[in-house]
Amino acid sequence: MKMILLGPPGSGKGTQAKMISSQLGIPQISTGDMLRAAVQEGSPMGLKAKALMDKGALVPDEVVVGIVRERLGKVDCGRGFILDGFPRTVAQADALEETLGNLGKDLDQVISLEVDREAVVERIAGRRTCRQCGKMYHVKFDPPALEGRCDSCGGDLYLRDDDREETVRKRLGVYQEQTAPLIDYYRNKKLLCEIDGMQEIGKVQKQILSVLGC
Repeated sequence: MKMILLGPPGSGKGTQAKMISSQLGIPQISTGDMLRAAVQEGSPMGLKAKALMDKGALVPDEVVVGIVRERLGKVDCGRGFILDGFPRTVAQADALEETLGNLGKDLDQVISLEVDREAVVERIAGRRTCRQCGKMYHVKFDPPALEGRCDSCGGDLYLRDDDREETVRKRLGVYQEQTAPLIDYYRNKKLLCEIDGMQEIGKVQKQILSVLGC
């Protein structure tokens, strides 16, 4: 199964991708995770990406496409993959189609998670991340036992720059302008299925698996 999960920041696509990856035994390919790893390493690409991510802007296509192209060529993608957070623009979608063609592969399904804008702001702006182990919490939906402290390691919890409300709203604006057109792009290719992402996590997963024929 070769698929894409679309949805604005905070739509739950990362959570769903992990669950589906485990269920189907195929890798989740998250450009966000790969970019954050580069940021932590302090590489030139990571520093460039961080400056853009902190402002809520998109990382340049040449950086993201290069990362994804290399990843899709690895052995564990032979049985399929779940792209989470890529493509983000029609240009990236075209580049992905070319990359897959060169690898002798085709997409099977594109799923778009539809969510309420204000609910997304609440979801993301309430996130807190442990500085020490990276575990994530939410001040309302998944708070730590002790405010400001990680349950696992006792580390300090903080609000990431790209999770701040003003940045979140800008990211949503960027999504609407540059990524939402992918809905029509994949609908025209008869690959798109839209699912209500505001439902309980288990119900969303069940609907996705049903669409995938699992």
